[in-house]
Amino acid sequence: MAVVLALFAIDLLLPSLYPLSLSTRAQDGLTLAISVLIESLPFIALGVVLSIVVQVWVPPGVIERWLPRAAWARRAVLSLLGMLIPVCECGNVPFARGLLMRGFSVPETMTFLIAAPIVNPIVIITTHAAFGFDDGILIARLVGGYLIANLIGWLYSLHRDPDGLLTERFRETCELVAHEPGGRVRRSLAQFVVELRAVMPALIIGSAIAGAVQVLVPRETLLAIGSDPALSIVAMIALAMVVSICSNVDSFFALSFASTFTPGSIVAFLLVGPLVDVKMLALLRTTFTTRTLAGVVVVVVLSAFAIATGVNLFA
Repeated sequence: MAVVLALFAIDLLLPSLYPLSLSTRAQDGLTLAISVLIESLPFIALGVVLSIVVQVWVPPGVIERWLPRAAWARRAVLSLLGMLIPVCECGNVPFARGLLMRGFSVPETMTFLIAAPIVNPIVIITTHAAFGFDDGILIARLVGGYLIANLIGWLYSLHRDPDGLLTERFRETCELVAHEPGGRVRRSLAQFVVELRAVMPALIIGSAIAGAVQVLVPRETLLAIGSDPALSIVAMIALAMVVSICSNVDSFFALSFASTFTPGSIVAFLLVGPLVDVKMLALLRTTFTTRTLAGVVVVVVLSAFAIATGVNLFA
């Protein structure tokens, strides 16, 4: 903030000091990075608040008693929790951290984290507003997101050491919050600071990377292969990981490609973007190890490709 304020002061008080403006590409990259950051901030704040509510203010056992005992059934229900918490993928990360601190298992939390950016009412409404029921895009997105989330939850439930999927820093954070003295207000303030310190640097770095990649990767190359059934899916998966658009509004961005790209590639974009774009991966790295995230990316991309291929065959 100090650097930004200093730049504004220089521009206001000493406009002749730096007469040359940034290049068009640099300006575009900066604008895109700031737009991703500003778009995400409200959802980050909401996610942190919800995380504090779950961790500090909801009495023990209230959530757990409504969940089935069978592990697969618990994950199936948790993957629908996003219907009650309509925040985008950015806000879901701090909320998921709160679930982990509360004692939910890593596979259960991952199932919620993967499903929630897609299986929530705002995303359903905006996707329907953009595409309606044309070519099965809406249904494929909802069912695909739900299935991918439960697939990832099941795969990581087989891991012999689920806690090893978490970063050492996050485990230390859990210990710090758990032993925080004082009442609920003091614990809430402490967790608010801890969560923002963990998430905000990752969000800023992820936004900067997303902005830089968007101006460095030529979109003409991606658009040139939009009509090929297989290559169009690959192109839209790559585009989804680059542009880092909030899942609440990404349908309208994808709508601009609907006339030139296959329906399956649109579905792939709508599945991959909310789950493993560069901004989301930067946020997830605050909690999960790099090896874990690499596995998640592989599962998401391969699953999205398979679902998109099926949509192309039947659309």
